Amino acid sequence: MEKRSILHMLDPMPNNSPFDINMAMDAGFDVLMPYSNVKLDSIYRLTQDAIFSRGPTGVKRTGIFIGGRDLGLAMDMLDASQQAMVPPFEVSVFADPSGAFTTAAALVACVEKELKVTHGKELKDCTALVFGGTGPVGIATGIIASLAGAKTALVDHLLLETAEDVAKAYNRRFGCTLKGACASSEADKAQLVATADIIFCVAKAGVQVLSLAVLKEARQLKVAGDVNAVPPMGIEGIKRSDLGAPLIHAINAQGAVGVGALAVGNVKYKLQNEMLKLMLETDKPLYLDFREAFNKARDIV
Repeated sequence: MEKRSILHMLDPMPNNSPFDINMAMDAGFDVLMPYSNVKLDSIYRLTQDAIFSRGPTGVKRTGIFIGGRDLGLAMDMLDASQQAMVPPFEVSVFADPSGAFTTAAALVACVEKELKVTHGKELKDCTALVFGGTGPVGIATGIIASLAGAKTALVDHLLLETAEDVAKAYNRRFGCTLKGACASSEADKAQLVATADIIFCVAKAGVQVLSLAVLKEARQLKVAGDVNAVPPMGIEGIKRSDLGAPLIHAINAQGAVGVGALAVGNVKYKLQNEMLKLMLETDKPLYLDFREAFNKARDIV
């Protein structure tokens, strides 16, 4: 009799994400075991408890999911879990803190596709801004875009120092070339968007970041993507279902198009589902983070 599949869901926050639990169940795991308030120094022990209790055949039906909100901590947890493996007692591990890796991967993949289809450009040809760039999804978006070749700046709405510190930290960690920027006023935003080819808007839901007046200053904008599904939209004029629709308020940027939250969300949902299914289907243990998520998102779009 085949053993039931188990996903151990390790989260440093007080509560595991209901979204992730729903996704894991829909992906086909039989048993979900959520753990909250998990510390980094507990990962090694928890991993070995999981791998040594099922035997070599059982580990193929066992996985570990790492959540939380801190991208750096999630990556440290993934590394610690991998170091705890003792082949053939080895299971797949998937890190997706706050859904940031899959959301960012879906966003960048959707924007990349529209960039190619509408403008015949690659990410490496472009300058990108990430509004909301110091939050989890913003950081992940910036890392993915930068590693794909875009000249990318993380934009903070309060302090330049915050954006620069985050950019430097993740440049050291992943070898990307992020820069920091600040947009605390409409004038700051207008100055930034004037020379941007790509805008990623991943700021707080329900907050309009870029107004009609700011978008009028965009001169070379090609694609703008917004993950905000709560009115008002983060970028004025982008509808939630847009996927390559003309960005009507960017009147001085010829051919600019928008990607809305539902279009990104559709890819994100498929992506997270497929990543979780990979853990059940693989014969070889997988260690999944934003890099694998972006590769898979490119396949989906």
